[in-house]
Amino acid sequence: MAAWKIGVIGGSGLYAIDALEDPRWVKIVTPWGPPSDELLTGRIGHAEFVFLPRHGRGHRLPPSDVNARANIDALKRLGCTDVIAISAVGSLREELPPGCFVIVDQFIDRTIARAHSFFGPGLVAHVSMADPTCARLSGLCAGAAEAAGAPVTRGGTYLAMEGPQFSSRAESLLYRQGGCDVIGMTAMPEAKLAREAELPYALVGMVTDYDCWRGAGEAVEVAAVIAQLMANADIARRLVVELAQALPAERRPSPIDTMLDSALVTAPDARDPAMLRKLDAICARVLGRQP
Repeated sequence: MAAWKIGVIGGSGLYAIDALEDPRWVKIVTPWGPPSDELLTGRIGHAEFVFLPRHGRGHRLPPSDVNARANIDALKRLGCTDVIAISAVGSLREELPPGCFVIVDQFIDRTIARAHSFFGPGLVAHVSMADPTCARLSGLCAGAAEAAGAPVTRGGTYLAMEGPQFSSRAESLLYRQGGCDVIGMTAMPEAKLAREAELPYALVGMVTDYDCWRGAGEAVEVAAVIAQLMANADIARRLVVELAQALPAERRPSPIDTMLDSALVTAPDARDPAMLRKLDAICARVLGRQP
């Protein structure tokens, strides 16, 4: 019987999960450099969890310096089957007030200073991002958030900006006109890398503030954001417990589990051995199947 092992990437305000049984911080070395921090492993009921604070404990890393490749690689090395990102976001919609949880299902990526793929010269691959989140995992997260007491919106488009500065008012209005619902600084390239690693991915956006689109005097203030972060983080910790209790005993296969079967385009005899060594965790399944 296939078992769940859920990777949880905790965003601003969420730096540990107190409910884990047999907790242990583990240091992981990756070919992509160090992940944001050690990873906290443990169990809740029948499910295993691996928690990684995205910004490091104490919030040491700004968005552009989060090593998303190392983070996803580390979760893959520890045997995670699925990844849940819990992230602070700003709202671009009046009907999504601070304190609301949005189960994101689409992204627009405007980041510019980050490595966006595990692949490159020596091993080329193209994965589909048409539907960038896992519907099964997202549904489980939505139910868990509701059980934890959060007001939940199922579905929404996340605008990923570079940061670390917040948006200008003109940018915020432009993102609204483009159909975006929430805005953040960390989900990309994280979601793309999870897809390349064949890890079903869901993003729970915890709204901390209205972005500055609402008009004069409506600017994002860090103090107000931090206060809402703390309230959201308490609910997020309960969400993880509710999720563990709601997980089916058996994890059935996902189409994302075999995403690389049709994604690698470099001929086997043209592949760079150095790239293959770096991808030993990400591509272990598919490369093990090919001659």
